[in-house]
Amino acid sequence: MPYRRLPRLLAVCALAGVTLSGCASGGAAPELPPASFVAMQEGPGEEYVIGPLDELTIFVWRNPELGAKVQVRPDGRITTPLITDMPAVGKTPSMLAQDIRLQLSQYIEDPLVSVIVNKFAGTFSQQIRIVGATEKPASIPYRANMTVLDAMIAVGGLSEYAAGNKAHLIRFDKTTGKQKEYALRLGDLLKKGDSKANVMLSPGDVIIIPESMF
Repeated sequence: MPYRRLPRLLAVCALAGVTLSGCASGGAAPELPPASFVAMQEGPGEEYVIGPLDELTIFVWRNPELGAKVQVRPDGRITTPLITDMPAVGKTPSMLAQDIRLQLSQYIEDPLVSVIVNKFAGTFSQQIRIVGATEKPASIPYRANMTVLDAMIAVGGLSEYAAGNKAHLIRFDKTTGKQKEYALRLGDLLKKGDSKANVMLSPGDVIIIPESMF
């Protein structure tokens, strides 16, 4: 490997929050199963957690004047008619709807409230991070049924020197409380159109793309 590329590889490992030994491990990482395509949703999943600067539509059935289109403030709160400074960050849309319903029940009988996320940035744990040899490393909001192909399109694909088939995905396992590493075949996916190399993503995934060693 040219010496000029070594510091960049080390920086990629540090940015992703994994150890250098994890990046350089000689053991082959397992692969995730291919994505099974279903009816794709454009918005966040049911368990999406609202984050700062998300844009929400709040609808109150039979009382439209109590609804609103609001943006979550940087302090994580929203204000709607009859409700001031309600915390929104860290809640799912259904949780926020329930909290609004409880507040409005002081003024109207049995309010029915729905919350829709129109534009979303997501909390840190809801983002997908793509680092290393890509055209534009970035953190992007997780969407329901999101695949690694969706993520790579969002960052403009692989860079000229990327070793796509040596890429790895780092995922936090809630059961064990540890990180797991999976092998990705981004070269086969993006250059050969191998659909079996496309896998489903989960909120908080980190995709690490090393540079070619020659």
